[in-house]
Amino acid sequence: MMPTTQRRLLFGMLALLSAASVVLAAAVGSVNLGWETWWQALTDPGSEYGELVWRLRLPRAAAAWTVGALLSLSGCLMQVLLRNPLADPYILGVSGGASFAALLGMTAGLSATALPGLAWAGALASIVLVFSLSRGEGPWSGTRLLLTGVVTASGWAALISLLLTLGPDGSLRGMLFWLIGDLSYTSLPGWAVALLVLVFAVCMGMARSLNVLAMGETTARLLGEPTRKVLWGVYLLASVLTAAAVSIAGNIGFVGLIVPHLMRLIVGSDHRVLFPAAALFGGLFLVLSDTLARTVLAPRQLPVGVVTALLGVPLFLLLLNRARVRQ
Repeated sequence: MMPTTQRRLLFGMLALLSAASVVLAAAVGSVNLGWETWWQALTDPGSEYGELVWRLRLPRAAAAWTVGALLSLSGCLMQVLLRNPLADPYILGVSGGASFAALLGMTAGLSATALPGLAWAGALASIVLVFSLSRGEGPWSGTRLLLTGVVTASGWAALISLLLTLGPDGSLRGMLFWLIGDLSYTSLPGWAVALLVLVFAVCMGMARSLNVLAMGETTARLLGEPTRKVLWGVYLLASVLTAAAVSIAGNIGFVGLIVPHLMRLIVGSDHRVLFPAAALFGGLFLVLSDTLARTVLAPRQLPVGVVTALLGVPLFLLLLNRARVRQ
């Protein structure tokens, strides 16, 4: 475990960088504001650019940070759950159910305000389906859960393809942006912040148990850990985090895969340090990615999922190469 001084320094640096990324996101975009203009807009919401900063850029940056933290925590939990560093928040079909329900609403012509609720309903339906089919009567089986989740995700993917094929041309662009991951019309709901704080507190309370579980299920049982209950709790927490992120911004890839990997290399595998480090860096990473998505081809905006993929693929290959060299 990292020394206390180094840990505090790391958390402080990540917190400062997160705040700086939000400031940067509020200052740049298709309309670039000088620092003097930005400061005037920040201190006077009624000024010429005050509405741009307070009603568009800051809420979007806050939503990006929250979604990044949600996905990073979910990725940490999924990798513990499946004991696989390649596991990500979307592997067990939760995002597929959320996406199908949201796209179904788009096909039916429902308003954008109804989409988060539909996404939550689809995600919860997928959670119940995977949980019911994989729990069984015998001992816990991560393999059975993984196979059930993968098959369920494939089923949702087939239904999504059917919707894209049969859906109206007018809504096809919005549907594709949702599937890729987009923050263009996103605002930060208060329940998402409350959920992030609550689940983070629960995760920190479970950190010691997860550290023991990482030594193997047999060892954990010998040390008195209720492994089956802990693992099902981890699954439910990871699913809820994923459902929240997808309901806000669609499917944003690589954040929940790359961030836990990178933070584990820096801080180690102690979840008491890994959880806060991953949450802070995940939020920072997604805010910077969304800022790039808004500015790189301004005034046109890219889906943020495109940027996270373009950044995530080479970084992931670099991490894999480093792991191979260390072996």
